[in-house]
Amino acid sequence: MARPSPYSPEFREEAVQLALKSSKPIAHVARELNMNPETLRTWVRQYEREHGRQDGPLPVDERARLKELERRVRELETENSFLKKAAAYFARDPR
Repeated sequence: MARPSPYSPEFREEAVQLALKSSKPIAHVARELNMNPETLRTWVRQYEREHGRQDGPLPVDERARLKELERRVRELETENSFLKKAAAYFARDPR
């Protein structure tokens, strides 16, 4: 069984907010708070996952959706290019 955390939930929340709002690296903020940088980094990642921050890699389903949308954009750009060429061809003077 894991031992209880020496940090209160209030301290944890304040530390995460300080790390997110600060322009300093997480390791620097952790040193100022006299704690392990990896502990604070883990808390920040967990907070970002729970509160919808997407600074990290996209989830698998979002990556698949993005890939499909990028494929569709390429397809539409190809069709658009073809239609522009066809319109230019038929717009030529029939002399």
